[in-house]
Amino acid sequence: MSEAVVAKRYADALFQIGQEKNMIDQLENELKIVKDVFKNNDQLITFLNHPRVKHEKKIELLEEAFKGLQDVVVNTLKLLVDRHRVTITPSIIDHFIDKVNDAKGIAEATVYSVRELTDQELGQLKESLAKRFQKNEFKLTNIVDPSILGGLKIRLGNTIYDGTISGKLSRIERNIVTANK
Repeated sequence: MSEAVVAKRYADALFQIGQEKNMIDQLENELKIVKDVFKNNDQLITFLNHPRVKHEKKIELLEEAFKGLQDVVVNTLKLLVDRHRVTITPSIIDHFIDKVNDAKGIAEATVYSVRELTDQELGQLKESLAKRFQKNEFKLTNIVDPSILGGLKIRLGNTIYDGTISGKLSRIERNIVTANK
């Protein structure tokens, strides 16, 4: 079974538990903390995957490192160590956050522009995208890309909406080339 499918199943289970216990927001916040720890500490994953480190030491480290977090979160990490799947932890958290956002009607997108967009421009873009995609809210991340001549490029999930001048020129070029064949 692929890691993506497994990660999605763990995320679905966490989401279901969060709904039953009415603690989705708390789980989301705590899982973001866990993701940051895993992303910023490569040695943690190496330690948890090392075959010579005793299982008890791995569990002890998790309990100490994530003391104060919900039992559901810590127990999930322990289960991942037991099943030698600790490397998919960030993927599980990403899937969980996607499920939470879907449930709340929130979408996340990345906006590439030639300059930093103002708060007003971001607000208008959020409003426009929310209407178009029928979402309650959009969380936008603005990335400045000097290679863009003008316009915007928006990445929403795996889809890219290219409204840049260079993108339009490329489409015109392709149309000319295919028309001349």
